[in-house]
Amino acid sequence: MTDRIQMNDMMDKLTILSDAAKYDVACTSSGVQREGDGKNMGSAHGCGICHTFAGDGRCISLLKILFTNECIYDCKYCINRASNDVRRATFTPDEVCQLTMEFYRRNYIEGLFLSSGIIKSPDYTMGLLYETLFLLRNKYHFNGYIHIKGIPGASADVVELVGYLADRMSVNLELPTSEGLKQIAPNKVRKNILSPMRQIQNGIRQSRQNHGVSSMKARMCIDEKTYYDQLAQTRDSYARLQDYQQGVQAIRQNRAEETAEKNWGIRQTAGTGRRQIARELSHPERYFVPAGQSTQMIIGATQESDYEIVSVTEALYQKFDMKRVFYSAFVNVNQDASLPVLQQPPLLREHRLYQADFLLRFYGFRADELLSEEHPNFNEKIDPKCDWAVHHLELFPVEINKADYYTLLRVPGIGTKSAHRILAARKHAKLDFQDIRKMGVVLKRAVYFITCKGRMMYDTKLEEEYITRHLIYNEKPQQMLLSDGTGQTYEQLSFMDMI
Repeated sequence: MTDRIQMNDMMDKLTILSDAAKYDVACTSSGVQREGDGKNMGSAHGCGICHTFAGDGRCISLLKILFTNECIYDCKYCINRASNDVRRATFTPDEVCQLTMEFYRRNYIEGLFLSSGIIKSPDYTMGLLYETLFLLRNKYHFNGYIHIKGIPGASADVVELVGYLADRMSVNLELPTSEGLKQIAPNKVRKNILSPMRQIQNGIRQSRQNHGVSSMKARMCIDEKTYYDQLAQTRDSYARLQDYQQGVQAIRQNRAEETAEKNWGIRQTAGTGRRQIARELSHPERYFVPAGQSTQMIIGATQESDYEIVSVTEALYQKFDMKRVFYSAFVNVNQDASLPVLQQPPLLREHRLYQADFLLRFYGFRADELLSEEHPNFNEKIDPKCDWAVHHLELFPVEINKADYYTLLRVPGIGTKSAHRILAARKHAKLDFQDIRKMGVVLKRAVYFITCKGRMMYDTKLEEEYITRHLIYNEKPQQMLLSDGTGQTYEQLSFMDMI
């Protein structure tokens, strides 16, 4: 029988629920610039949050925990699925608040990343997360960064309330396609994932229309301190956790107007529906998810190609205004026979997808430029921009002293900063290879695709196989005989290839 943790054993809870959160990706900067106000504790900085890395290479930032690893769902890839015999634990809202404040006071963290399994129902769980954030902001006066995972299937009203207390929200897409979701997460429905994404997107847009850029810099707490101070005097934290289900029901049912009037001073007029209440909560004085929303996809658990994954990513950025899309290399923690058998997690593939993600967001590439149905996967031996370039050699070489900004960005080894530096410097002089090296251009990649003053640095053959094997050698010289996984083998470099 599953071992249940006693509620007073905080250390056991922290050990279990911090370990259970390691597969949720949160390697991100805050996106919020908010200085201390002299009244509340903490601040948030746009330059980012303190990061550390676990032994498996995953980025751990903030106090990163699950509210609970109890779950009513049975997703095949998840260590916390209902059918697994694992140690279970659940925090109370007050316990999460106390942990956050104590870690912050010791300068261990700058914020909180809070996710959760699903207890009883999505609505009930989201209600508990809302109570936690409300207490943290209003009772404990925590003004630092909070990233919270939305629960698919929770009511729009509760999601909206949480959005006014969090800096960033994310709803995990889980798998790139709905077919993959049905295959290994049969309890989850794509519609329940996309609906809160759309709601968060619309809420962010409305908030920024009201506040402009300033909505990225500040957030005002909903002031219900008196109500919760009175509640704290009569009930302990665990009783409030159990009792909060009634509060969620008040939001979901026809007593929503009573809750809104009592807690926010919003009076419901005759004939006004629940959604009108939610719209009225978008008050001009409050900010909604100022750091934007993100999502996460598991890579390698199903058979989608890189082309399908990058296409889904592009759609999320364009149609849902996503701040970031994160990728998580599949780890078969359950040793489920229906899932792929991998010798090791596809971490290199994950890395290449992150590089492709940057090309979509900052370099002007489209998904159908990087890959296609005929060329559906990246060559993992080289980075995606190099992979694109060797398949489009008709566009090269590029003359450094004449090419425009966006043409320069397409050259492997040239980034956004070095491209700006080149444009600024060539106004005053003709640039040579040594000049652009000092500007940050990575010549070991760029040298095959550029000219300076009309000449290439070396006598280079513009042939796909020739350039590919040199790029691979530059990345890992110890690998002298390689296969790219498609049957194409690259021969050992000869002395004549190197001159």
